[in-house]
Amino acid sequence: MRTWIPPYRVELVLHGEELGDFIEASGDDLLVTERFAKAFQGEGLTGLEGFHPVEVVRVRRKRRGAKPTHVPQYLAVTACFGRAAVDVERSRIRYAKPPGCEECRSEGVDSIHGFRLEPGTWQGEDIFRPRGLQGRLVVSERFARFVERHGFTNMRLTPTEQLVWDPLELGPPPEAKPGSA
Repeated sequence: MRTWIPPYRVELVLHGEELGDFIEASGDDLLVTERFAKAFQGEGLTGLEGFHPVEVVRVRRKRRGAKPTHVPQYLAVTACFGRAAVDVERSRIRYAKPPGCEECRSEGVDSIHGFRLEPGTWQGEDIFRPRGLQGRLVVSERFARFVERHGFTNMRLTPTEQLVWDPLELGPPPEAKPGSA
């Protein structure tokens, strides 16, 4: 995947009434509003890097309606790749074949029906991409309270044990039989 380098310019597509405070861009890049960035940095949260100003060159609507009344200043950020690792044994993840790499732990994920992090691997980041699910963002409880307190928009926070992603409709992985582990 290529790294996004300056100049940072974007075209946004508006799906609702107003633009959100948090936008997942392409690749590993995220866009956050200046309001979000100031609060994030002011409260000493960790896990986001960059904070480069972005020029919004165009906003178009997905559906009919008025143009947004306000286009906030956005900043380009990247969530860090944390050392926290998915606990393969205690998670409900269906794999095409068991992960062979202890570092990446993500060989052929077919479905997720909740997951846990391996004890002792999380280093306290407030937002990060874990080993084993690098395409997912994981946030701390502190981050969740931060989002709620400030009323930031365009984020849906789901507890890790309740996350369901099953594009092939395979269902959860078979449960281990007692005494077979």
